[in-house]
Amino acid sequence: MHRHNLWIAILAATATLGTTATNADFIDDSNVQLKFKNFYLDRQYQDNYSARNWGSWSQGITLDAKSGYHDIGAGVQVGADVLVQHAVKLKARDRNPDWVLPHDGKKSKDHFGKIGATLKARISQTELKVGELLPVSPVLVFDPSRQLLTTYNGAWLESKEIKDTKLTLAYVDKINNRYDNQFRDLTLFAPARGKNYYDNGEASDGMWIAGVDHQLSKEVGASYWYADVQDIYQQHYLGLSYKTQLGEKTRLDSNVRYFNNSESGDKLYGEIDNQALSAAAKVNHGAHTVGVGYQQMFGNSAFPTLGGWVPQPYLANWGVATFTAPEEKSWNVSYGYDFSEVGLKGLNATAIYFKGYDQKGTGAYQGQNFNTDEVNAIINYTVPEGKLKGLGVQGMYIDVNFANPAKPDLQEYRVATTYTYKF
Repeated sequence: MHRHNLWIAILAATATLGTTATNADFIDDSNVQLKFKNFYLDRQYQDNYSARNWGSWSQGITLDAKSGYHDIGAGVQVGADVLVQHAVKLKARDRNPDWVLPHDGKKSKDHFGKIGATLKARISQTELKVGELLPVSPVLVFDPSRQLLTTYNGAWLESKEIKDTKLTLAYVDKINNRYDNQFRDLTLFAPARGKNYYDNGEASDGMWIAGVDHQLSKEVGASYWYADVQDIYQQHYLGLSYKTQLGEKTRLDSNVRYFNNSESGDKLYGEIDNQALSAAAKVNHGAHTVGVGYQQMFGNSAFPTLGGWVPQPYLANWGVATFTAPEEKSWNVSYGYDFSEVGLKGLNATAIYFKGYDQKGTGAYQGQNFNTDEVNAIINYTVPEGKLKGLGVQGMYIDVNFANPAKPDLQEYRVATTYTYKF
């Protein structure tokens, strides 16, 4: 479980807090929040597959404490962050795992929690974090989409010393999945090869990451990232973004992204051959936002992701149906509206339609191609003022039609109520 490493990090963080309590910046620049999240999820499959239905209702509470920095001399500043998460089951369909709460094969657990600590050091515009990580990058992201966060363990170095450029070097060796309460080895998301609920198969020793993001001009940005999940897969990423003001109330946000994925080292999961190309654009005009996106998979393999249901939001099309099967093509169109312009401040809604096609069938359906349709309807409301300012409610409806006998159609409902108290 490597719990001793976690406690060493926590003790070190506590020691740092204790020895620098008199440092004004360390205290004054700190940020301590108590976050509450009530989360309901219900997934229902078509009638013939109703026995697979799953879902739960849970209450989560998170203590997120980030210190400021204490100057220890020679231009070096240090600090510590602590993240404590806990969730309690209110109700659940215990028969099937829901990937929100831990499951022992018979029922979901009544409660679970996780605790992590991060030590950080900064010199000028270069920062190193060691311990629990919540990265946002093209090759690795944390996942806030369920009750508790997916986090990672490792070291993350980020430098902005060069003008308009961010350089990143990182090493990650563990993952704490959103439905788990401890750090585990990195694996490939491959449920068919899984040995149990938590294990997708052979494990990697760790993941090396390097990236450069450069702003070529006010409107144009470019990125290159590389990741190697040792002995499983390696990934190259190229991205180009273009953002500009088209008028007084109109803005364009667009990007083109390319991934090249192949096997690594000892090929623990065999050959991996996948390339993904996507392009997306959104135009915002006043209260209206319209978006379009296109995505295509190349090669003989599906797009690789880490075990633990790790998302890949840097693809143009990512939903319950991931649209990442070999040679699958897909597109999306979306529309969002901010109701503030009609006097309903804090209320907004978005509808997204995904269409996937030319998905290659496998097993008994090898040689056949299938299409996928997915609809997402999302509504958000945040109390804009008063005693309940910051209280947020999000409702989401998802409808997926796979048109594939091996994948039953489904409808999913999610409701999340959140509130953050800042000390």
